[in-house]
Amino acid sequence: MGTTDLVVRFAGEAGVVTSAESLAATAAQAGYHVQTYATFPSQILGGPVHTQVHISTSPTLSDGDDVDVLVAFSEDGFNNHKDSLVPDGVIIYNSGEFDPPGDSNSFGLPFDDIAKEVGNARASNMVVLGAIAPLANFPLEALKEYVTKRFTRGRPGDEQIVEANSLALDRGAEAAEKSGFHLAELDPPIRPDYEQIMISGNAAIALGAVQGGLDFYAGYPISPATTVLVWMEANLVGEDRFAYQVSSEIEAIGAIIGAGYNGRKSMTATAGPGVALMSEGLGFAWMAEIPCVVVDVQRGGPATGLPTKTEQSDLFACMYPAHGDVRMPVIAPGTVEECFYAGALAVNWAERYQGPVMLMSEMQQAERSQNIPKPDLSKVTAAGREVYKGDMNGYQRYEPDEMGPMPLPGGPGAYVANASEHDGIGDSTHLPIRHIRGTERRFGKLKLLNDGPHEIENPDAAIAVMPWGGSKGPVREAYLQLQEEGVDIGWLYSMTLHPLPEAISEQLNKKEIVIVPELNYQGQWSRLLRADGYRATSITQYTGLPFKVGFLVEEIKQAVAAHKGGKVLV
Repeated sequence: MGTTDLVVRFAGEAGVVTSAESLAATAAQAGYHVQTYATFPSQILGGPVHTQVHISTSPTLSDGDDVDVLVAFSEDGFNNHKDSLVPDGVIIYNSGEFDPPGDSNSFGLPFDDIAKEVGNARASNMVVLGAIAPLANFPLEALKEYVTKRFTRGRPGDEQIVEANSLALDRGAEAAEKSGFHLAELDPPIRPDYEQIMISGNAAIALGAVQGGLDFYAGYPISPATTVLVWMEANLVGEDRFAYQVSSEIEAIGAIIGAGYNGRKSMTATAGPGVALMSEGLGFAWMAEIPCVVVDVQRGGPATGLPTKTEQSDLFACMYPAHGDVRMPVIAPGTVEECFYAGALAVNWAERYQGPVMLMSEMQQAERSQNIPKPDLSKVTAAGREVYKGDMNGYQRYEPDEMGPMPLPGGPGAYVANASEHDGIGDSTHLPIRHIRGTERRFGKLKLLNDGPHEIENPDAAIAVMPWGGSKGPVREAYLQLQEEGVDIGWLYSMTLHPLPEAISEQLNKKEIVIVPELNYQGQWSRLLRADGYRATSITQYTGLPFKVGFLVEEIKQAVAAHKGGKVLV
């Protein structure tokens, strides 16, 4: 009997990420759907690392709960992850480093020694991948095709590298066949009838933002947002495009505000500590109504916290990043595919309502590699800057009745972008009526953004589950399992958290209870929903790791039963 899914985990301290990326890329080329997950320490040297690849014949929603194959590069990797193995799973361990005690579903390979024997000391990853293939009937030839494509670069010695890596694959496969272990055979791939790309969440955000017209990027390196900066430095190039690394997050927010004031579509990306440093600048952009985008790739906090782990604990900070009456537009994509469209939407939202926009992602989504449908560029439009072209200086840009075009410095209607309360032209004023009118204008224009993408299923159910951000995938998988079991529960999801689409708000008003799974201690999204008058409760987790589907299924069942039993959920 075959299986539609295979989950492989690589655990150790070195070589782990490369192994997972190679397996994922090969599986995608062969026609499977893949999703990766990586977690590693924040130390510069050493520390436990593990990566995971979920291979499936259908689109993957999560990185997978249970492990079919564990590849232990070290004894710590073996001890820390052996309990995640399914009962009939197999462990491949590095016998050149250690031998596990007692009986286990395992066999050893001297990864490094075999690599040296085939003539390439760096081919230990291929020894491992070769050993995985026969266990689950994964096509070895697909791995060899990957090796040929990967290492044929037009350089001297390419042929020798390809030959050595192919031989390493064979040696690993031979050892696995001799071990006598076998898993349920992985069903042949069902190739999608659409074009795909392999991409990470951070790269998808960057690509989407550029498609939305972004032409200015300033960023400071901070985990796990640095790869957005790296992508921009490599790709946001050419005439009238500019990307550079600044010396601090404070300089980053100042630079993108200056660029937005000067007519550019601007963005930066950071993590929670950077958002804290940008607080005053975000308040300035809100008050002066200057378009710009801040991407927050969340990690465990507060302070340095868990800089290389995942969490959804910055929602309060992103929704209300500045002192005073401020509530930012917030977009939180739930999948790698959505990251692309969120990048474009954030840039367009900033232009549409003329102000700062927060785009929230998470470490697990930022680092994840996944094959997704090639983005449909016809669905992405780049909102143009509406520029004032009149002949009047003293243009009243900040009059509250409706949004008007923006002047540009040195052009007609040049204006003052003032962080103090101001009159219609931007000059400072402390008159009470001006503060009233300015506040109502800044909040009132948010209604221009209440048409975000959203999903509603089983709308008549009294109870609904409503994930946000990168937890969407595992929650979706749990929801589908609950549907199969006959649990009467609805599905609500919005990529835009503020303002919410009107259809989502209408549904929230009808629900007896809305269950919100989220990766934080305080239940931040359900608290905000309750503050807005909706009946919401959270399922929380704050381990630094993503949700497991099985955990969610049980927790949602308990929440449903508790509500039906009359227990008050908060």
